[in-house]
Amino acid sequence: MAISDVKEYAHLTEADVEALGAEFDAIRRDIESTRGEKDARYIRNVIRLQRALEISGRGVLFASFLPPAWLAGVALLSTAKIIENMEIGHNVMHGQWDWMNDPEIHSSSWEWDNTGPSAHWKITHNYLHHKYTNVLGMDDDIGYGLLRVTRDQRWKPFNIGNPIYNLVLQLLFEYGVAIQHLELGKLAAGRYKPGTPERAEFERKRDEVLAKIGKQTLKDYVVFPLLTGPAFLSTLTANIAANMIRNVWTNAVIFCGHFPDGAEKFTKADIDNETHAEWYLRQMLGSANITGGKVMHFMTGNLSHQIEHHLFPDLPSNRYADIAVRVRALCDKYDLPYTTGSLPVQYFKSWRTILKLSLPNKYLRHTTDDAPETASERRFHGKTTASIDPVTGRRRGLRTALAEGRRRFVRRALPIG
Repeated sequence: MAISDVKEYAHLTEADVEALGAEFDAIRRDIESTRGEKDARYIRNVIRLQRALEISGRGVLFASFLPPAWLAGVALLSTAKIIENMEIGHNVMHGQWDWMNDPEIHSSSWEWDNTGPSAHWKITHNYLHHKYTNVLGMDDDIGYGLLRVTRDQRWKPFNIGNPIYNLVLQLLFEYGVAIQHLELGKLAAGRYKPGTPERAEFERKRDEVLAKIGKQTLKDYVVFPLLTGPAFLSTLTANIAANMIRNVWTNAVIFCGHFPDGAEKFTKADIDNETHAEWYLRQMLGSANITGGKVMHFMTGNLSHQIEHHLFPDLPSNRYADIAVRVRALCDKYDLPYTTGSLPVQYFKSWRTILKLSLPNKYLRHTTDDAPETASERRFHGKTTASIDPVTGRRRGLRTALAEGRRRFVRRALPIG
């Protein structure tokens, strides 16, 4: 089973959790009190950069019949689309810049360059995903209703296609985002009966999705290619390539933040009575970071700081690097894991999970309580109370317990599975 007692799994008492929550609240207050012109200048400069890249890419594609121009146009346009979706659209729609009171850079007005309507995304992502992060049965981002990513999800023959589904999802990720709010599984199950309010609501949302897909299709695959005249076909293929590159990159970054080893899953057991401090703790345990330099962080929309983003989704993304220093210090203080790794490592672990879980649990070595991709408090057999190291005087909690478990695993020389 997944984690059903977050405090116990974290080796923290109720007082510890509340103290940790108070320290996170202090971080929030510090950032909110120091937001200002420097931050506003940052997002405005990013928007200028993104628009300059897009205009340059569109311009170069007038010569897209020449291979160098085609490649340059794809590079410029895909970069512009990645920046718009991740560092601008995603973060603006989270309300990270609402404090500026700029009607053009506000969560209520921003419509991103994506087939998914922003109004739909703000429900499925801002509300459902961030409130119920990695809670089985409540967070649809756990596999997107398509992939099996934890042993707690019952295996079905359909899951054999896990690797194929993920390949398709990567290439067409914007369409996966677009249809997520429609909950097509309910339609397939016959829950939207004709003539019912539920069916009318579904049809309203469906029409909004189709309208947005039509607008994006017209822009990228008709209008801009037509503007380049004789270069129509080469511009069309360049636009298709740019969108696919954006889709694959976005998918990879998101999966690296949610599905590598150490990004835990949870049950509904404690959610109803969850305090805000416990919510903070769940965000920490359910997220993973990507290591890298400033360019890497920028091109991920600073979602390489996924832990910090889940703790503070509405704080400016350009502050996450500084926040991360304080979060890591708290992890050291409470002996909590801080799950991070390079993009190739995190991406490999995500794919490994997707490949393994295409098989039934009976073919896997680990149990649902001690699997590398998620676990439960039962993996510690009741030994979940923090102690003090008699030699160093440091707290011995979850991070130490996990490290000791890995050492025992290596000593037994069991293959990962």
